Amino acid sequence: MSFIEDYQRAAELDDHDSLAQFQSQFDIPNDVLYFDGNSLGPLTFASREVLHHTIEVEWRERLIRSWNEDWLAMPLRIGDQIAPIIGATEGTVICCDNTSINLHKALMAAVALRPHRSEIVVDINNFPTDIYIAQSVADQHGMTLIAVPADQIVEHISEKTAVVTATHVDYRTAQILDAPAITQAAHAHGALMVWDLAHTAGAVPFNATSLKTDFAVGCGYKYLNGGPGAPAFIYVAPQHLESSGHSLQGWWGHAEPFDFEVSYTPAPGISRFLTGTATVLSMKSLEASLSVFSGVKMTEIRAKSVSLTSFFIDLFDKHLAHRGFTLQSPRSPESRGSHVALGFAGGKQLVDQMASEGIIADFRPPDLMRFGCAPLFNSHLHIVKLVERLSAH
Repeated sequence: MSFIEDYQRAAELDDHDSLAQFQSQFDIPNDVLYFDGNSLGPLTFASREVLHHTIEVEWRERLIRSWNEDWLAMPLRIGDQIAPIIGATEGTVICCDNTSINLHKALMAAVALRPHRSEIVVDINNFPTDIYIAQSVADQHGMTLIAVPADQIVEHISEKTAVVTATHVDYRTAQILDAPAITQAAHAHGALMVWDLAHTAGAVPFNATSLKTDFAVGCGYKYLNGGPGAPAFIYVAPQHLESSGHSLQGWWGHAEPFDFEVSYTPAPGISRFLTGTATVLSMKSLEASLSVFSGVKMTEIRAKSVSLTSFFIDLFDKHLAHRGFTLQSPRSPESRGSHVALGFAGGKQLVDQMASEGIIADFRPPDLMRFGCAPLFNSHLHIVKLVERLSAH
């Protein structure tokens, strides 16, 4: 089946793309089509420039003086850059550690705020590390872990529930969970809510403030493009900032870290959720990549995401549905994140073969091919080229 009309349609959509200008800020090789920004965002030219300056000037020339001149302030400064992306207010987000550690902090803090409750409810389709962390917290407190599918979470919340945790956008299918309904159900029973925004931040709007979520965590290396191993972030609702804490009481979370006191006094506000020394180079890269978001609204990003994934699904129906592929992502744009998942019996081999040809996606067992549609650097033309290659398997 010809792709001529599809290329024409893609050209029309790309001509009216208000975000097309941002593609030039990403250093993606000319011979690569990249559909894995939902797993590892590509290098930005801003990160390359900032890393060079950090190494050559801040590290090489300024040496240890750079801590006081700039580095000590990074976690809170970058947190404030992330805050508007997830609908949070200034001073409620801090950049540190990784998602697993921050989830542990959030769950431990939540359980401490609900000391007489005996259960933690989780989405059984969470990314595995979320379940592992939740189980470890439950084990440490002699609690029961209730792991159920997302559509059963609400009915399993009770007066026994201390905290509920789920991933806003499913990492396999891109299903967007009903965050308002789940959060409201948790609060109705007096439980606290922790959201994982790993596949949300930078691609799907989330309003932590209006949602009244208690805690949220997310990573910096997917749609935020911070680089491999980029630090994560943690959000704490304003009403919990002074009453909560966590078990990883390191010196950076101390009220006066350079007084080197033997006893621990938590820092005021969100800074108490720090633990150890910041990873300067990776944090610098993330800060630089976030500068891209200062010139765009999340509503624009979401509109482009829906356009890309909807176009992909239209082409799936036209070219792939009869060729052994199955659509594993929701058809409804309101329920779909920023990647499209296709089931295919030979998916692993096909993903590997395409990667050798410069078309990069990823695979999740047993048969799921995931294609990230990152609004800041993917185009509708990219989607047509991808589907044309898939149809030729």
